[in-house]
Amino acid sequence: QVQLVESGGGLVQPGGSLRLSCVASVIIDTFNDVGWYRQAAGKERELVARLWNTGTMNYADYVKGRFTLSRENTKNTVFLQMNDLKPDDTAVYYCGGTIMSSKAYDYWGQGTQVTVSS
Repeated sequence: QVQLVESGGGLVQPGGSLRLSCVASVIIDTFNDVGWYRQAAGKERELVARLWNTGTMNYADYVKGRFTLSRENTKNTVFLQMNDLKPDDTAVYYCGGTIMSSKAYDYWGQGTQVTVSS
């Protein structure tokens, strides 16, 4: 059973920073792609940043220059460093990944709340 466990969320003031961690129960290269998504209250889940197994990274336009995706293979962990946080970044952040087998299997963590407020 593939599991993704997020941590690192919390309350931060505008302009502050947080680092989210996503620990996978399998090696990161098992995923076709793995990354971070977020869902604000009353809105649909949206992509924040994603790492492909080719090494390519994608970022949503609204986080470019502020958020950085990275990985630590020895710990099967993907990180999201979030700097210069804004109130609009408030959301539940989910780690998600896809494993390709006979078909595509999507996996999600339980989510971690990020609240940006003064």
